[in-house]
Amino acid sequence: MKAAAETKKTAAKTQEVSSVASISEGSDLGLVKIHENVIASLVRRATLETEGVSRLSGSSIVDNIAEIVGSRRMQARAISIDLSEENRVRIEVKLNIKFGYKVPELAEKVQKAVISLVESTTGMTVTSVNVLIQDIEEEEPVVDEEAEADSVPAAALPPQ
Repeated sequence: MKAAAETKKTAAKTQEVSSVASISEGSDLGLVKIHENVIASLVRRATLETEGVSRLSGSSIVDNIAEIVGSRRMQARAISIDLSEENRVRIEVKLNIKFGYKVPELAEKVQKAVISLVESTTGMTVTSVNVLIQDIEEEEPVVDEEAEADSVPAAALPPQ
């Protein structure tokens, strides 16, 4: 009876740890825990540094302001982290890309960048990175102020 209660406590503790943080194999100094937020931050950085990625999906002006002040709301919607007990992690990232890029090639670049950064930084094994392309965005044309000044309508010019 006592052994069954201990097993339940151990299982509950393992469940709690795996849903919140990953435990690196400890040394004599103690355990090292890596929280999901750390992994999500690495995923975000690797994704946004990939050429052709416009932004994480769902990121609006409100989300950008919330992110600046430290809110993790946007990451919760755009990045999913699934940790297992053996220092293994599955990742899903939702993003928008810029028009003109080949979707399969860009998705593969994002996957490789995420895997490389997460594994090198945390020492964890990334088992998969699912990339969900939510939208393709047009690039906004760059306005050349000098060219715009040259094209002022004649009616706006002072009489000579």
